[in-house]
Amino acid sequence: MSQFRVGVDIGGTFTDIVLLDADGRILTKKVSSTVDDYARAIVDGLGEVFTESEVSARDLGEILHGTTVASNAILELKGARTGLITTRGFRDVLEIRRIRMPKLYDLTWDKPPTLVERYLRLEVDERVDARGRVERALDPAEVERVLDRLLAENVEALAVCLLNSYANPVHEERIAEIIRRRAPGLTLSVSAEVLPEIREYERTSTTVINAYVMPIVKTYLASLRVSLDASGVKAPLMIMQSNGGLMTNQAAAVRPVHIIESGPAAGVVGAQALGSRGRSASAGSSRSTWAARRRRPRSSRTAR
Repeated sequence: MSQFRVGVDIGGTFTDIVLLDADGRILTKKVSSTVDDYARAIVDGLGEVFTESEVSARDLGEILHGTTVASNAILELKGARTGLITTRGFRDVLEIRRIRMPKLYDLTWDKPPTLVERYLRLEVDERVDARGRVERALDPAEVERVLDRLLAENVEALAVCLLNSYANPVHEERIAEIIRRRAPGLTLSVSAEVLPEIREYERTSTTVINAYVMPIVKTYLASLRVSLDASGVKAPLMIMQSNGGLMTNQAAAVRPVHIIESGPAAGVVGAQALGSRGRSASAGSSRSTWAARRRRPRSSRTAR
């Protein structure tokens, strides 16, 4: 039997599973979502497919999964208790944002709450210029003191985003070394690794979001992988990215910021594929009609 690719999408009410093989054969299954552990619905649904058809766990080539676990954590503000270490003077970047209000004259508009409260955003006195030259060296002792304060607040994740680290990440790398030595089990997100690009707000917010959702995404994907393995499903697990591409479950666990729009992206990609197929079919029909007319004898065309 040819191998099947499996597409899985989890909703608040139902979990949908679609199996497709190389010959175009499709099998579908809809089961109730298990809110306490979304992974269980996937495994149970696949088990029902195995029972109701001749397909077995060995016939699955890969599992493609769109998930809203990360986006739900942000919308419901249920991510990790996150701290931020940044350059002195840039503590409030998350609140200042791009300065402009989305509705300039709407006096009732309130900024959304930041994912890191202000008392959990701490500074270190360092400076790297826009060309990557160190203007003020990092003091490891100060980093130790800042880390002690954040650990005392029982943070579950840490984001590190320093000014101009995209040009030279040496200070961020030193801070990461200290954190990994002092708190090896702490979730850590470093901007030079997550988004080494210019623009402070975009880089800081992306690094913070990555840290904020990492524990919940890592736990979910690990649970899903263990459950699949226990049920005999050894197929690779691929996660839909926000850009419509795919990444391994291991990569998604450390860069969950790339799967924030995982669920909605799958729908857009599917709609685009169907639209392209329709356009191709329409174009093919038009070409066939044109070719038929070209082949028609001149006398027939004259008679028309």
